Formats: sequence, structure tokens, C-alpha cells
Amino acid sequence: MTEIKDVDGGKSSSCQFCELGLAPKLLEAVGKLNFSSPTPIQEKAIPIGLSGRDIFGIAQTGTGKTMAFGLPMLQRIARQGGRGLVVLPTRELALQVDDELKKIGRMAGLRTAVLIGGTSMEPQLRQLKANPHIIIATPGRILDHLSQKNVDLKTVKVVVLDEADRMLDMGFMPDVRKILMAVSKERQTMLFSATMPDEIAHLAERYMKDPIRVEIDRAGTPAELVNHRLYVVQKDQKNRLLECLLSEHGGSVLVFVRTRHGAARVCRAVHRMGHTAAEIHSDRSLAQRREALDGFKSGKFRVLVATDIAARGIDVTGIELVINYDVPEHPDDYIHRIGRTGRAGQRGLAVAMATPDQGEVIRQIEKLAMIMLDITPLPELPPDRLGGGGGRPERGNVRRPDRFGRRERPGAAGGSRPKNRLEGRRESRPSNSGRPFRSSLADGPKGIGISDLGDLIPEIGASFFEGATPVAGEKARRSGRGRSGRRR
Repeated sequence: MTEIKDVDGGKSSSCQFCELGLAPKLLEAVGKLNFSSPTPIQEKAIPIGLSGRDIFGIAQTGTGKTMAFGLPMLQRIARQGGRGLVVLPTRELALQVDDELKKIGRMAGLRTAVLIGGTSMEPQLRQLKANPHIIIATPGRILDHLSQKNVDLKTVKVVVLDEADRMLDMGFMPDVRKILMAVSKERQTMLFSATMPDEIAHLAERYMKDPIRVEIDRAGTPAELVNHRLYVVQKDQKNRLLECLLSEHGGSVLVFVRTRHGAARVCRAVHRMGHTAAEIHSDRSLAQRREALDGFKSGKFRVLVATDIAARGIDVTGIELVINYDVPEHPDDYIHRIGRTGRAGQRGLAVAMATPDQGEVIRQIEKLAMIMLDITPLPELPPDRLGGGGGRPERGNVRRPDRFGRRERPGAAGGSRPKNRLEGRRESRPSNSGRPFRSSLADGPKGIGISDLGDLIPEIGASFFEGATPVAGEKARRSGRGRSGRRR
């Protein structure tokens, strides 16, 4: 695989679109969109795409990848015939790519078909009967059309797999392989990804012909214009910290949570804080998701609360702040989440709210991104607004944290009941996940990285801080079952 690298982001380039080999009509369309000069990925990928070679592009979201593959695809289809196929992981991303390609191809009478789930098949059948030049699809829906013989992919001459690593994360790789097997072998394949897991590399080796690797940034590199801030908080403090951050920053804010139920709770909390907000996740219909996204783009909603369905490829400029309300389980997702800010030459801020047991996750993010996430002291938090962490409000007989973060019932001190249910078990079964950081350090000096905390935390309360998994007998006792599996 031939490699073309530009790890400095191509800042010194003075290349113009007219120097890339594009046809006059495409140059005219580009000029009407006020694109004066190409981005680094466009500068490197467009000439290779026009030559017909396969491309393996590694670049972050928000770098102009749609035009990097769209312009060569349009020109090759216009000159050589056939169809183009763009496969993407989410409906929103498919609709966005369709909008971008239509801006360029409108003058030439470009016809597209968008095949995505969550909508009726009938409009899609009408689009296919109109003999589209380019099909834009999510993996599951195009396989539905293939199984019903609504579309023939043997006429496809250019295939684009965009956000390939996201499709891997979502379990679409088997579907992607079926799609590639259904397309003519005499094709050009362009694959774009922000990271390069082993399975993506194997996919390129098997289904691409001597691809040229275009790497604008090292895989896993976060956006350069993004500043990072890390807070260590208890779960019941998150909404109060969120309210503080929304008061501190006046621009648009994107909040990422782990689950769709969490998104609904946080969205309700933001409304109680007096801000306009919308939610976007898998439980919302396509119309609801488009309404939320369009409202966020137009400024109708200041805050968008989202699961990782919105983490990649959503083209919303001017986002001032990205908040990881829930730190992602996979380090790659952190890179893609924060890629929503710091775009188009504007600076952005990424905030992570980590709980005291997430030290290992933060260390993995630091390792992948090659950055140090400094712990920022907690500001003075506002009063709680009914359910500080999105859960139930505390009542009189609910466990409350002591100064080490452990929870005890009122009046338990001095009794025979241990303060920590797992106390005494930790020594015999140590954790393999590493020592997490302590929430009390959130008020400590700024400039301390997660990687330094192992040397700073004394061996106090080790039974709590090491976080071992309960043994089988403990799990059975909690569920009310004996070791035999029968319920007591």
C-alpha cells in the first residue's frame, strides 16, 4: 500500500481547486459554493480519485471528506458511465452527504437515491426507478433492497465506505462485506476512516486493489483547535456541573450521554435550567431526529443531548462546547465526539465528566490521543434541581458519600455493619483495571494528569478505591439465588 502522509495538516499548502484536475463545470460549481482552496484531505485525495486508484483515507471528521470523494466520483461517472455507491453508518450522515453532493451536482442534473431505514420503502423505490447516478445508503436498508431485487449493484463503478470504523463499531462489517461482494469487481473503492482498527485494515487488504493510503493526521489524533478539560465528579453532581458550564459558556452545546434513557433525563434537566434543548438517539423517529438536528443548526435549540449516534459526521458548525456527560467506554468514541467542535478554524472546548472509578478509561483516552487530560478543580456548584445526576433525589434514609467517596447509612458509624459491603474482599481479589482516581482530587491543583495520580494517591481506603468485581457467592447473594442457581 502506497502511503501519502501530511501529519502537519497541510498548513503550508497554497493548492487551489483549479490545480487538482477537476472539469470546468465542477470548478464552476465549487466556485459558486465559495470554496476557495481545498482542505488537506481534498488536496491529497482528489487527484488520486480522479486517476481511478483505490484510496484508504485517514482523516478526522469535519475535514471535508465528502468533497474529497464526491468530486472525483461525480467526474468519473460523468465521463465513464455507471453508478456511484456511498455507504454510511447512520441515516443523518446519509442525508447530509446527499445534500452536499446535490449542491455540487445540481447544475449537471445529478439524480440520487437515499436508501435508509426508518422511512417508507415506496419513495425509495421511486428514486431507484428514476435511474439515479449515485446511491447513498445505510448497510441494512440497501441489503433489504438487494434481497427484494429492487436494485442491481453490478453497474456500480465507484464505491465509497465513509466512517468505516463507525460501521465496525455498530456491527455492520458483515453487511459491508455482502455489499462489496454484490458490486462489480471492476470498480474503484474509496474507504475513509478516522481511526484504523485491525479489522478495517484487513477489509482494505481483501476488497481493495493496491490502495493508496492518504493519512492527514495520525489515526486517533484529536482536533488541534480543541482544548480539553476534565472534571472528577460523583454521579449526583453531574447535572449541577452541567448547569454551571451552560452558564459559563453562551454558545451552542453538544452533550453526549451513554444511553437513550439518559439522554431523555438530561434533556429534561436542561429544560429545568431554563435552556432550549432537544434530544437525538435511536428511540427517536427519523423525523424527530431531523427536527432536533435542524433546530440545533438554526439556533432554535441551544443544547443538543445525544448518544453516539450523532458523534460522527454530523455537520454542525460553530459548536462552542462538547460535554462528555458520560465518558465513552471506547477511547475512539472520545475522539469522534470532540470532533464536533474546533472546526472550520474556530476554537472549541471539550469537557469530560468522569466518576472516581473511571481512571483506567481516562488513561486509555490519553494513550490513544497522546494528550494529558488535566484535572480541573470543580467550580462552586449551584443548588440541586431535583435529581442531580438524572436519577431520584436523595431521601433521608439513602446512603450518602463520606469523605472518601464511600456510602454509608445515617447512624451506621460505630455499628457492627461495615461501611463498605466489599470491605475485606479486595485484598484476596485485586482489581485488574488499575487504581482509579479519587474524587477529592477534583479540588486539587490544576495541571495534574491522570497518569500521575498513581504516585499521588496514598493507600487509604484501598478496599473502596480498587473496585474489584464481586465473587460468585456475593453475586448470588445479591440476586437472592444460591450457588446452585435456585432462588432461595
